[in-house]
Order: sequence, then C-alpha cells, then structure tokens
Amino acid sequence: MERTLVIIKPDAVKRNLIGEILRRFEEAGLRVAALRMLRLSKQQAQGFYVVHKERPFYDSLCSFMSEGPVVAAVLEAQGAIEKVRALMGATDPEKAQAGTIRAAFGTSIERNAVHGSDSPASAAFEIPYFFSALEIMETP
Repeated sequence: MERTLVIIKPDAVKRNLIGEILRRFEEAGLRVAALRMLRLSKQQAQGFYVVHKERPFYDSLCSFMSEGPVVAAVLEAQGAIEKVRALMGATDPEKAQAGTIRAAFGTSIERNAVHGSDSPASAAFEIPYFFSALEIMETP
C-alpha cells in the first residue's frame, strides 16, 4: 500500500470544491487516511516548497498557498502516487487532459486546484510536514 499527500489549494477551497475533489479520488479507489484543513503562513509554505526555492515562481507560489485555507490529505492505494498524478492532470490546466481535476477546476499553472506528491521521496517529506504518525489511520 502506497501513501501520497494531496493538497486542495486555496483557489479550490474558496470555490467550495473540497468534496468534489475528494470524491474523485475516492471513486478512483484511493482511501483517505488523514485529512485536515489549515491555513499556511508564508513561512510554512516556504518550508513546504523549499525544493523550488531557486525557481522564479517560488515567491508567488508561497504567497498564493498562504492566502487562504487549504485541505491536506493523505491518500492511500496500490500505486497511489501514480493514480493521483493521473487524476490531477498536467500542471497547466490548459494542457491537462479532459476529465482531470486540473482541467476541470484549474484556472492557471499556479491556481490549478491541487498539489500531489510526485515521487515516493516527495511523499516521505510532504506527509509528515502536515501529519504525525498518530493522525494517519491504518488500513482497516
């Protein structure tokens, strides 16, 4: 069983898309193992996205991610990372395949509704950034 982190970004939270986005993941066979709503400070967003620190979009991304509440979730399934990436679609909503979350709800490369871990190494860093081991429910 593999776990991955998903963040429903401030743009999607503001548009009341939390339930619809989670529904899509659950219907695809992913199980919610942990879930929380929070508001990141800019400093917390910078820590989370530190891997992008040298990229030109880093400051803008961190400002965006701290502008409103987000929903963080640990999703679990066989091949969870690959499944989530496929369901989210391309980072740029205009290039995302029809039917994907970003094609349906994203409005720009930055405001693309969701974040998902892109590798097991990313998931290993990202999940504990938001959740302690006690907050993640084991598969029943």
